[in-house]
Amino acid sequence: MSKHPIEILFDSKARFKILKYLFRNIAKTFSIREISEHTQETLSTTRKELKKLAEIGLVKKDRINTNFEYLYELRDLVLKSSPSEKTRLIAQINKLGKIKFAAMGGIFIDKENSDPLAVDIFIVGDDIEKRRLTNFLKSVEADVGKEVRFATMDREEFKYRFGMFDRFIRVLLEGPHEKLINKLGV
Repeated sequence: MSKHPIEILFDSKARFKILKYLFRNIAKTFSIREISEHTQETLSTTRKELKKLAEIGLVKKDRINTNFEYLYELRDLVLKSSPSEKTRLIAQINKLGKIKFAAMGGIFIDKENSDPLAVDIFIVGDDIEKRRLTNFLKSVEADVGKEVRFATMDREEFKYRFGMFDRFIRVLLEGPHEKLINKLGV
């Protein structure tokens, strides 16, 4: 007996990461290698998971099948972040250094912002370790399925720019965002 499409969709963490990548890049054609690199999954795992998605008709050749019966409902379900993902994200951010403020916007709250100053993750902290930051960003990009726009600054720079009504800070704080860490009271 054949499995229901929903049963097939959610029995693999790799498949979930691949689905996130595909749904965040829905209009784009893709290669197995590209998906593998962006999701940090092996080529064989990626190939296997795409084959399963093709079996239920969600993927056709090198793109998502936009005629798939549950496409938009499934996209909304897959891209909606859970409270446990936010808790994990906060824990990862806190390991980067002495973090005073962190906010997420853009792809994390399903609000793509066309302003060139808008970012998906903004972190204010001291002693942020660059290697950890790079690894953190790679991991987050693999999880969300898209390149993450980010900015970091130390506490002093933030206080100065906040006090000067800096445009970048205004765009961030006045636009749609969610504060993850707020030890600065902004």
